[in-house]
Amino acid sequence: MGNRDRIAQAFVTARQQAAGLSPYPGEPPTTLTEAYAIQDRAIAIDGRVVAGWKVGRINAPLDATLGVNRLAGPIFADQIFGAETATMAVIADGFAAAEAEYCVRIGRAPEAGRTALSLDEALALVDAVHIGVEIASSPYAGINADGPLVTISDFGNNFGLLIGAEVPGWRELGFLDWPVESRIDDAVVGSATARAMLDGPIGAVAFLVDCLAARGQTLTPGTWVSSGAVTGVHQIRPGQRFEADFGVQHVRCGIVAAAGNADTGRTPAQAGGQG
Repeated sequence: MGNRDRIAQAFVTARQQAAGLSPYPGEPPTTLTEAYAIQDRAIAIDGRVVAGWKVGRINAPLDATLGVNRLAGPIFADQIFGAETATMAVIADGFAAAEAEYCVRIGRAPEAGRTALSLDEALALVDAVHIGVEIASSPYAGINADGPLVTISDFGNNFGLLIGAEVPGWRELGFLDWPVESRIDDAVVGSATARAMLDGPIGAVAFLVDCLAARGQTLTPGTWVSSGAVTGVHQIRPGQRFEADFGVQHVRCGIVAAAGNADTGRTPAQAGGQG
């Protein structure tokens, strides 16, 4: 078994067992191409339906080194939940965090072969924007500390998406200036607006079109895009509560330890999304 297959299989198995994984299971990738090749191999081994993609920020100075300021990872259909969901699971013996995010739903696919979309062109692909919470969790506790290539190699560090209410008037993009506050057990852990998120949630869609095209893939209607942490990546543990307050709307959940096969007995939202 080659290095790529060994890493991919190790992460898929550890995620299925909700078990910690240490050390990193192979030679870490040193290029974006190799990191996404490991991710794509793991998606194939896992076999579940990909119903969304998380987009995360690559910070300086690595953004300049890698030539890109974002990364992507798959969100599986059985890990997308509606706002009525009371708890979200994490891998307790690995890395776990919660993030306030805008969840963007794709309404139509980009034209074949089109990349480098403008923000207006990317916005034209969207048919809904909701508030939400991304659960970032990995069997490997060092996933963020070891840098974006390692993060990419394990599904971009995604372990679930909680989709809240639709943002009113989202096409006018006024929500970019909404004050967003994240709380853990009622204590404020971060605050910001989406205006500070590079070129915002719609820019995340444009990035994702390019990222997938480079891998021979495309965005399809009904796909969710978790567009990036508004207030930061907030580490969390089972037993705590997370709330993302978007001013006029909020979404909250308790955090629990994932069981083997990530089966918590919850009912996922439809892959096409919460309307």
